[in-house]
Amino acid sequence: MLFANGTYSIPSVFMLTGIPGLETVQHWIGIPFFVSFILAAIGNGLLIAVIRSERSLHEPMFVFLAVLAATDLGLTLCITPKMLAIFWLQSREIHFDSCLAQMYFTHTFQCTESGILLAMAFDRYVAICEPLRHSAILTRKVLVSIVMAVTIRAAVVIIMCPLLIKLRLKRFRTTVISHSYCEHMAVVKLAAEDVRANKAYGLFVAFSVLGLDVIFIFLSYAFIFRAVFKLPQKEARFKAFNTCTAHIFVFLQFYILTFFTSFIHRFGFSVAPCVHILLSNLYLLVPPLLNPIVYGVKTKHIRLGVVKMFFPEG
Repeated sequence: MLFANGTYSIPSVFMLTGIPGLETVQHWIGIPFFVSFILAAIGNGLLIAVIRSERSLHEPMFVFLAVLAATDLGLTLCITPKMLAIFWLQSREIHFDSCLAQMYFTHTFQCTESGILLAMAFDRYVAICEPLRHSAILTRKVLVSIVMAVTIRAAVVIIMCPLLIKLRLKRFRTTVISHSYCEHMAVVKLAAEDVRANKAYGLFVAFSVLGLDVIFIFLSYAFIFRAVFKLPQKEARFKAFNTCTAHIFVFLQFYILTFFTSFIHRFGFSVAPCVHILLSNLYLLVPPLLNPIVYGVKTKHIRLGVVKMFFPEG
């Protein structure tokens, strides 16, 4: 309902603009996004299938990698179809509750991915610093517990973001979201009320989940590098370091884009809206595309598993 002062009372529908300032060329931008979506779906699906079918890959690192692939698959399926509908079909409307649901699942998958990256760093730490105890420490029960803890943490922490919007914010200045998906701060900024609690909780999530994960990942690799440089043989050092390169690359590209887009949204750095939204989209679409490629290229067991799947013996 529209009030006399121009504000809206809990609108039933929001309008997503896509990429502000680039509306006239969005149909072209949609082409690489569609290609990356297809490749990400195939790559992550293939990764899960190979790890599931090959018993030799039923080890902690590959179990975490399969969970990471499933998370990436969920993330890209959560935002890309609606994004492409905006770009190609001009389908900009999204129901208020559907918007909150998309927000919840998008940020839940992000937090889950962060937790899995931390779990993978812990696995590398145990494998390099405590190699003789690796199988004793990371048992099947421990793996299940870690995955469950990461998933539950993300689900519980993020649920308050849409709930605070649903329960606290009753009036909105506009129903137009200058974004291509329902991002938390993009929706909060539409409110015509005090949003300090919403912003504070968003920062709490960013620092308590992503911030702590980054700290523990850095600590894990600090111990790993210290152990690697103590190895007497150069070949042993290179082999140990080589097992971490794929994870380091994935870790850096995920967190650099995460914190860059997060700080722009909250602190209003002078970046053009189209650049910010493009980066936000790439931040969610690039990891699901690159992760299976990076791990597939760097991991011999996965390459052999893919070959075996398509070219079985006999």
